[in-house]
Amino acid sequence: MTPRLSPTPVPATPFDLSAVRAQFPILKTRVHGQPLAYLDNAASTQQPLKVIQAVSDYHQQYHANIHRGVYQLSRNATRMHDYAREVVAHFIHAAEPAECLFTRGTTESINLVAACWGRANLRPGDEIILSVLEHHSNIVPWQMICEATGARIRVIPSNERGELRLDEYRRLLSSRTRLVAVNQVSNALGTINPVAEIIAEAHAAGAVTLIDGAQWVAHGVTDVQALDADFYAFSGHKLYGPTGIGVLYGKRHLLEAMPPYQGGGDMIEQVTFEKTTYAALPNKFEAGTPHIAGAIGLAAAIEWLETVGLERIGAHEQQLLRQATARLSAIEGIAIKSSAAHKGALVSWIPVDLPIGTLDIGMQLDLRGICIRTGHHCCQPLMDRMGVASTARASFAIYNDPAEIDRLGDALTEIIAAARPRAAGASAPKSAPASTAALVSESIGYAVAAADSPEAAAEAIAEVFDLLPDWPMRHQQIIDLGERLPVLPESLKTPERLVPGCQSRVYLVARLRPDSDGVIELAADSDSNLVRGLIAILQQLYSGQTATAILAFDIATFFKRIGLDEQLSMARRNGLASMVERIRRIAAHALQQDRHQREDRMPTGARPQQQVSN
Repeated sequence: MTPRLSPTPVPATPFDLSAVRAQFPILKTRVHGQPLAYLDNAASTQQPLKVIQAVSDYHQQYHANIHRGVYQLSRNATRMHDYAREVVAHFIHAAEPAECLFTRGTTESINLVAACWGRANLRPGDEIILSVLEHHSNIVPWQMICEATGARIRVIPSNERGELRLDEYRRLLSSRTRLVAVNQVSNALGTINPVAEIIAEAHAAGAVTLIDGAQWVAHGVTDVQALDADFYAFSGHKLYGPTGIGVLYGKRHLLEAMPPYQGGGDMIEQVTFEKTTYAALPNKFEAGTPHIAGAIGLAAAIEWLETVGLERIGAHEQQLLRQATARLSAIEGIAIKSSAAHKGALVSWIPVDLPIGTLDIGMQLDLRGICIRTGHHCCQPLMDRMGVASTARASFAIYNDPAEIDRLGDALTEIIAAARPRAAGASAPKSAPASTAALVSESIGYAVAAADSPEAAAEAIAEVFDLLPDWPMRHQQIIDLGERLPVLPESLKTPERLVPGCQSRVYLVARLRPDSDGVIELAADSDSNLVRGLIAILQQLYSGQTATAILAFDIATFFKRIGLDEQLSMARRNGLASMVERIRRIAAHALQQDRHQREDRMPTGARPQQQVSN
């Protein structure tokens, strides 16, 4: 393999979208019988055949461990891995390949800097400046290192357009500032931040900088030397490459001064039981067998990207962004959550004054073959700043077609139109439908037992689901259950009743039924109609049952039987699990209370002795 460090010149011919799309096999698939429209590229881009083939060729022809083998396969694998680092260095205009460390992705890259640079350089009273637009990966590692070192975090706010307040940033900078860490593009809003200016201001104050470039590198030219970035991080899976591979760029003098991140093979120079000396860059920070296939796939993705041309990609994506912004802005009932002057290729929105949440929108679009992202996008502080729990987000790549934007707009118009009559019906308080009223014991919405036991209730629910042959019909059944769920009064939607771990807002109220033998009654609500349907299922299973019966019920088997384990994403299943866990904790607490009450009624000598654990 001969290294090619300059990309093939981009042809002067017009952009051929169909030729680009033909290079992505997954785009030919269908979802729920519909053509795939993949609009979740800010989470992960799809991979072209060149990348798929490069990884496949490695596994079939070149696979071996690198650096230590004297045989030909190992030498070939080593050469390919080293070449991948050269491709990365050329791509981001690093001064040398040794400044480019392979990691598992942006998250690990930031953790590496926090753990190594942070522990070595931060002291009590020092300050780290982040922005309100940051992904959790650029917040939590710094919180962890602040807890260990006594440093503290300051936050750059944003304006109503979703742009950083640079005047406030300058006010935050001081002699105490040691690090400024911001993203180049917001993954939640698409705001393109003026990182060159941010870096220059930080350096003027004597601070080091880290740029999260995960949402930028596939959309425009990256020149770390021109930016004068001290650290720069990005992931392969957001630039048409494999998952589990990423890059941390760092200036040589900073990397050499930092202690290693992990210990093990390949990061050592010499080991004795008395002392270990460390290898030179980049090996010092790459302990253990690396993701060789991932690095090779990343190099192939970069070469493919440069062949298509970043300017061409950026122009196409901006055209899609303008089209999507105009189309969604015209839909009454949708509010776009960012109007920044400079935006990347994504648009985020929320439904307004409608009885549906972003989760409902995402699930409805999925049934139409359209893939978007819903939730807090790992940006909960930003969601809190905007006063929302989540947004729906469509994000674009070079292979997206204007016709897919039209499909998105048509589908959203349909979904909003279907929700509007329900919103009108909900404007005046109404009693629960006859099918639900029998389950409601009070206006709060406490539900009484739907069956003699959770197992019997589960059997009744499963019998209904067994009659529904596919997920779209089962999805509609859950939505119908959600529409019949009584609304929880706003006065009960308090922070202590909020269930953490859900990507929509879920409030759960529980009580021991008066004059009962440990019977628990539940009421709950959510801003998502799908989640309201799941709540209705949980009420049928649990409400009106004894704490003992609740704790004995095998809900995992039940979820598997009705297909929720396959059809709901991991994040949605985690939210469902959070609700179940809250109910189980309530049941366990009720049992404990009941036991204590029985003990209090016993004669003193008959009470069980408490055991003290060491």
